[in-house]
Amino acid sequence: MDIYKLHYPETITIDYDANYSLAIGFFDGLHRGHQTVINEAKRKAEELGIRSAVMTFDPHPSHLFGDSENKVGYITQYKEKARLLSAMGIDALFIVTFDWALASLSPKQFVDIFLKELHVLHVTAGFDFTFGSKGAGTMEQMAALSDGAFGTTVIEKVTDNEQKISSTRIRELLSKGNVEETQSLLGRPFRTVGIVVDGEKRGRLLGFPTANVMPEKSTVLPANGVYAVRFTVDEQTYEGVCNVGVKPTFHDPSDRQAVVEVHVLDFTGDLYGKEAFVDWVGHIRPEQKFGSIDLLVEQIAKDKKSAQEILAARG
Repeated sequence: MDIYKLHYPETITIDYDANYSLAIGFFDGLHRGHQTVINEAKRKAEELGIRSAVMTFDPHPSHLFGDSENKVGYITQYKEKARLLSAMGIDALFIVTFDWALASLSPKQFVDIFLKELHVLHVTAGFDFTFGSKGAGTMEQMAALSDGAFGTTVIEKVTDNEQKISSTRIRELLSKGNVEETQSLLGRPFRTVGIVVDGEKRGRLLGFPTANVMPEKSTVLPANGVYAVRFTVDEQTYEGVCNVGVKPTFHDPSDRQAVVEVHVLDFTGDLYGKEAFVDWVGHIRPEQKFGSIDLLVEQIAKDKKSAQEILAARG
């Protein structure tokens, strides 16, 4: 899959000999609703005999318009988004820098610069996609602004349990630790990508060595607690039990940022500095403070057994 980073108004270099069927949206999470949009764009590309493409934006608009408390955390960072889109068989990914210059474009300017000039022959988007300054452009207007240069398809609301599948809903579920329902909406386990870093090594002293995973900046994490996970490093996947939180048995919670610690089952070796993928499979319990180290060790052993049972049941 070809990846193009577009930054208005700088010169954009792409393969201008190609024509595209384009799915457009922010697509954070690439959930089942997003997949419906993207698969339709791919189907249209096959029908027209042209390349399939996805256009997304970075950063999220809330990082431009919102204050520090209202910035939206990412369900999928763009590198993971690119991995998923490549696996879906998409030919090209356009990552458009979302800044004040882009946000100031009128709907017509956006269509002329980012669709017509990129040789887009068909655009597919969700029913609620908007574009141009203050989100003034709608898909109905896009069809009119195309001047016949490209066709459009609008995908209606995709639901689960009679509720719209949305990135906002997924973030809310994660904030409650509900990784099981999150998986249903995503069509795959929620995944955290990060680098294994040096930690306090307290788990090793307790008999349960852990890999401390530093997630990419602004990544959404599930609620503090203990989870059954699958842990992938060097293209090998292992079972694990993960604690995300502040370790209140040892620290004042008000002084700590949440950390991701995975006790990887049946693994020995050095993981420091490696990219790791944590797939969250099942919630075991909330994070809690223990009155003694012995009680903590006893509970970790129980958590390990619970994780094994959950992972065995999920296949």
